[in-house]
Amino acid sequence: MRAGAELKAGLKGSTEIVVGTRDTAPHVGSGKIKVLATPVMVNLMEAAALNAVEGLLPAGHQTVGTRLDISHIAATPVGMQVVAHAELVRIDGRRLTFRVSAQDERETIGEGVHERIVVNVERFDQRTREKAREKTQEKTQEKAREKTGPET
Repeated sequence: MRAGAELKAGLKGSTEIVVGTRDTAPHVGSGKIKVLATPVMVNLMEAAALNAVEGLLPAGHQTVGTRLDISHIAATPVGMQVVAHAELVRIDGRRLTFRVSAQDERETIGEGVHERIVVNVERFDQRTREKAREKTQEKTQEKAREKTGPET
């Protein structure tokens, strides 16, 4: 996989929403005040990063988020539009680094850095299936030990 084949610094992506009650902190469980929840803002930033590069990845490859360093600096009430932006600022092998920000209709509400790694989807899925299978085997062994009693 050659992550840099079509990817280059300067690529930009964006996404937007109008904040609804489902996007508020009480609804997602991250607070009690009915304003845009930080997890929702972060999700918008990740979506903007995806939009910047998704169409340029080789067949069978996707990106997965690996790092977030985000500040949520202003509250946004229900009914306001929020636009998130991402700019690819660095490519280091499979690692993509984005500068991200979000603005509502009045001001910048968040900003930071987001990293994603380019993965081969088939290999990634295989590893996660193996991980799940190992967990299932561990649970089966644990239940068998419970039935037979403590080891002597």
